[in-house]
Amino acid sequence: MTKIFVTGLKVEAQIGVYAHEKGKGQPLVVDVELDVPISGATRLADTVNYESVGEAARAIAAEGHILLVEDFAERLARACLADPRVTRARVRVEKPQALAPHAAAAGVEITVVRG
Repeated sequence: MTKIFVTGLKVEAQIGVYAHEKGKGQPLVVDVELDVPISGATRLADTVNYESVGEAARAIAAEGHILLVEDFAERLARACLADPRVTRARVRVEKPQALAPHAAAAGVEITVVRG
């Protein structure tokens, strides 16, 4: 099993349930870990391109306002599972400004398993 990961991906998104969060972007920090049953990959076509994780995260953010980080994380995990080689996607989303200045971040971590 190969683990493909992206850590510390910065995404600007309109996200949140409160009035002061509507209509303005705020930073998210995203970590993704994918399980892919491959070994010995020597070409990009043999594996999952980790750039696709960033593209999917930015595409989800571009779709418009999202109420919950849980929804963002779930949508990103499902987008990762769109590649049939991915058997498990773990997505962690931090919202650094959520509890500032009292906490460095708040967020959610979900795991979605194929089948």
